[in-house]
Amino acid sequence: MRAKGKNMTKSYQNYIGGAWVSGTSEVENRNPSDLDDVIGLYAQASSDQLEQALDAARDAQAAWGAYGIERKYNVLMAIGTEMMDRAEELGTLLSREEGKPLAEGKGEVYRAGQFFTYYAAETLRQIGENADSVRDGIEIDVRREPVGVVAIISPWNFPTATASWKIAPALCYGNAVIWKPANVTPASAVALTEIIARQDIPPGLFNLVMGAGRDVGQRLVESPKVNAISFTGSVPVGKGIATAAIQNLTKVQMEMGSKNALAVMDDADVDLAVTLAAGGAFGGSGQKCTASSRLIVHESVHDAFVDKLIAATQALKVGHALEAGTQIGPVVSDDQLQGNLSYVDLGKSEGAELVCGGTQIEMPTKGYYMTPGLFVGTTNSMRINREEMFAPLAAVIKVGSYDEALTTLNDTNFGLTSGIVTKSLARANHFRRNARTGVVTVNLPTAGTDYHVPFGGRGDSSYGPREQGKAAAEFYTTVKTAYISAGTPE
Repeated sequence: MRAKGKNMTKSYQNYIGGAWVSGTSEVENRNPSDLDDVIGLYAQASSDQLEQALDAARDAQAAWGAYGIERKYNVLMAIGTEMMDRAEELGTLLSREEGKPLAEGKGEVYRAGQFFTYYAAETLRQIGENADSVRDGIEIDVRREPVGVVAIISPWNFPTATASWKIAPALCYGNAVIWKPANVTPASAVALTEIIARQDIPPGLFNLVMGAGRDVGQRLVESPKVNAISFTGSVPVGKGIATAAIQNLTKVQMEMGSKNALAVMDDADVDLAVTLAAGGAFGGSGQKCTASSRLIVHESVHDAFVDKLIAATQALKVGHALEAGTQIGPVVSDDQLQGNLSYVDLGKSEGAELVCGGTQIEMPTKGYYMTPGLFVGTTNSMRINREEMFAPLAAVIKVGSYDEALTTLNDTNFGLTSGIVTKSLARANHFRRNARTGVVTVNLPTAGTDYHVPFGGRGDSSYGPREQGKAAAEFYTTVKTAYISAGTPE
């Protein structure tokens, strides 16, 4: 890195082929909590540099494949341990550039470290299968091998965690990585890369290539040198990636949009339901693919639920991400803020009633602040209940029965997470079997998942094999079946 300008703003480079290299241009990274705070200038890679990274990755992947499993274990464990040890420092940086409250930033980095330590252990558990053939004297060995060079395209809302749950299994199963993070949150990407770069890995095994999605990202997904693409982002971008990838028959895994619902039943603990709804809908400023933006509430508890949720929403403290007591930080950018406010206007125009929040506010520092907003009197056909807003906004839909709640919940193009609040075991069991989402929660928020089990959805939410846990092996490896004839013993 180097200093620039009178205010000594630092410049940060890409990491390609085992070396830090400058780009052809730079982008400015500002703190959404305080727009006077310039975090740094971040290099943008050229197409030639991307090609260098791809070539280096292919060579390094072969060398990494020759590493013993304990050597790989040590690498991944070292990465995860350092991340957890530095969670306060790196979490502060994350919150500074993304805008989520400091506790959430620290928690994200610590959890990201756990992904690496989990997959460190998985390097020692790569056990194959064997079987007898239907033909006499022949034995069968089935094992998984690396898929090759993996392109990882990660989002800004969980800049460290989402990247980590892709990078860790990619390395665990013997692959090389080309990582293109979101340009909105490059500081966290550089910080993680610095940790990985210090490890005992072949030069070129891990590459950080920052740049615009329409340029670097597009070239990356179109490259025949890439064997697999793991992407998290929007549905339109995901469909574009799939279209590009199929030209080279590149393996694809995508996590995209969502429109998650929390169903609150007539027998629900209303106070619990309010806590789950407020946290699930507004945590991280609603900038979560698991956020519960649709609140489907039984008519018998509707009024009490709404009254208590209004009070809980208004009590949430909006403020600077690094300030003590902040529960809702700013949204990530001006584009995001303007998009959020346009959804507020859209909801009103559709006939929904905005009962609290949903307004831009000024704070002691200039930033992208808005209050969490709640709509009532909505129907599931409204666009605010059909489209992913990715905002601190939620809409209440009143229903008359459990059956209507389940039907409403499933009436969506998405299918990532869903939840129910009920005291009935029978109803809870029916719900978890019949909710058409990849993740189902009972008396828990829709947001929040564990790293050791599969994660993914249905419909427009996901495409390809599941992420996380042992399920990750399906994407990051290819299966080889070997037939061995031992001959006849003498």
